[in-house]
Amino acid sequence: MNVSAIIMAAGSGSRFGEKKQFKLLKGIALYFYSLNKFLLCENISEIILVVPENRLLEIKKEIASIKKTKKVYVVSGGHRRQDSVKNGLLFASAKSQLVCIHDGARPFVSEKLIKQSIIACSKNDGAIVANPNFDTLKTCERGYVKKTIDRNNVWMAQTPQVFWKNKLLNAIAISEKKNMEVTDESSMMESLGYKVSVVRGDHNNFKITSREDWERASNIIA
Repeated sequence: MNVSAIIMAAGSGSRFGEKKQFKLLKGIALYFYSLNKFLLCENISEIILVVPENRLLEIKKEIASIKKTKKVYVVSGGHRRQDSVKNGLLFASAKSQLVCIHDGARPFVSEKLIKQSIIACSKNDGAIVANPNFDTLKTCERGYVKKTIDRNNVWMAQTPQVFWKNKLLNAIAISEKKNMEVTDESSMMESLGYKVSVVRGDHNNFKITSREDWERASNIIA
């Protein structure tokens, strides 16, 4: 089965204060940690790296300078995450049946998680990596608690998220017509009734969004 990996590295880094995906973590650009895992994974046929338009030529040169066991394409992202995902999807090979989407700011994804999510998707419409939530959840407004949410059956989504390419393209097309704003690709699939399975994630597969996350990542590598 042909699987295209789409690594999302087109974010603005507004919460972090800079484009963290290109910041050096122990001397290596953050995005390269996850890129390397997908290069090593035998289940992946090709990799599409989605980056900001103003970094396109620079990153293309970086990718061209490294030794690769499979093709790596660099494409520019869009204004929103779903636009960037679509740009990557449209660049995927016509032979690709599945697409495996991963955040470039999650440096500690494992080959095991990648393989498990691909296998889970092959039997469903899609598959996501997630962890069960054990904390008490609250909704808050203007500094006050408004409501406590039942934490039973609440899972915290991670990436990779894997889908049948044609089904995800269909979900994107419909979401555009409805002018939907989503935070992940599974949301679009769920809204259309597609069956998305869950693969138990890894707590080290966290997304770097703050300086504290950066310190945590630095300590793990050290």
